Amino acid sequence: MSTPGRRVPASCPTRRHHDQSRLIRAVQPTGRLPCWSLAAGMTTAATELLVTPQAGWWPALWPLPWYLTCLTALTWAILRAREKAAQHPPDEDLPDQWDRAA
Repeated sequence: MSTPGRRVPASCPTRRHHDQSRLIRAVQPTGRLPCWSLAAGMTTAATELLVTPQAGWWPALWPLPWYLTCLTALTWAILRAREKAAQHPPDEDLPDQWDRAA
């Protein structure tokens, strides 16, 4: 039994698995955000082109989804890179046949 309040070492395989599953759960919805913000950006651009709203807040609102697209794409790329890095074993654990190059 472990002592209450004692931390589990980071090298523990169950903790690593928990961190990977948590990272996967973060990457999936974050990957959908650029798609939705891009769709919103296209919609607001089409509205700007076809309807030309005269509201005072419109010039500040319509480019907002485009900024969010860039931000969410960057966030997704960082999370995805961390996810991929967590899936690969360290170089020391490579099988012997991988050491022999063709």
